[in-house]
Amino acid sequence: MDIDVDIELDLSGLQCPMPLLKAKLALNNMEPNQVLKVVATDPGSEKDFHLFIDHSDHQILDFQKNELCYFYWIRKG
Repeated sequence: MDIDVDIELDLSGLQCPMPLLKAKLALNNMEPNQVLKVVATDPGSEKDFHLFIDHSDHQILDFQKNELCYFYWIRKG
């Protein structure tokens, strides 16, 4: 899947709740339909990001993870 990204945040090394808080700040400064890519290493981010998106106008376009990182592509609502 090839997604055009407007802003990319590398939040590696940050622990909960910082990845989600920094992603929220970035989304607040973006225009509707722009895409934010987030890279995080905190395992708690998976639950946090999905819960946040479920209660917002935003959409996770793609989510991937490997042994080190979690990747989120979020379209601002």
